[in-house]
Amino acid sequence: MIKSFIGDQKGLVKVRLELKKVFENLGLEIKDASVKVPQFFLKYPTKNISNRNTLKIDINFPPPKANVYEPIRLVDIDRVVICQNVSTMFANKLVAVLDRFERNNSIAGRDIYDIHHFFMNGYDYNKAVIAERTGLNLIDFFKKLSDFISEHVTETILNQDLNPLIPYERFNKFRKVLKKETLIFLSDETARLKI
Repeated sequence: MIKSFIGDQKGLVKVRLELKKVFENLGLEIKDASVKVPQFFLKYPTKNISNRNTLKIDINFPPPKANVYEPIRLVDIDRVVICQNVSTMFANKLVAVLDRFERNNSIAGRDIYDIHHFFMNGYDYNKAVIAERTGLNLIDFFKKLSDFISEHVTETILNQDLNPLIPYERFNKFRKVLKKETLIFLSDETARLKI
C-alpha cells in the first residue's frame, strides 16, 4: 500500500491516517510524529514507569533490496512484528550517520551510541546493505565514516542528543569515551577488512 503512494502527498496523508487507526486499535499513544515523512514515536503502557515504554516506527520507501527481515515478538506490547534482523539494523545504522548529514545537514548522537552498542555486542553487519546504499566498498565506507565522525561529531552533539535518553549515571560513565571507542571499532574493522 505505501509503495503506491511514493511521491503522492495525498497518499501519504492517507497512510498516516490509516497508521493512526492501527496504533489506536493496538492501544499505542502517538508521543511524537514527523510532519515530513511517516515516522512515529509511540508510547505503550508499562507496569514499571522506570522501564522504557516507547517504540519508533519509520517507513522508508523503497527499502534497500539487501535488507533482511524476520518476525520478532515484542514482549512489552505482546505483538509479533516483521522487523529488520540485527545485521540489517547495524548496517543501516552505520550508513545513517553519513546519510542523515547528506540529506538534512544534521548529526544524531544516538547513531554513534547505537553503532558503539552493536560493535560492543559483537554483532555483524549486512555488507550488502552498505554497498547498496553507499555505492562504496567496505574499506572506503569505513574510512569515510571514521573521518566524518572524527571531524564532525562533538561531545556537545553527543551530550545534547543522548543526555535526555539515557539515565544520568550510565550516560556519565561512557560519554567521554563514546566517540573515541567508536573510532577504535571503525579503525579495527577497516584493518580487519584489509587482511
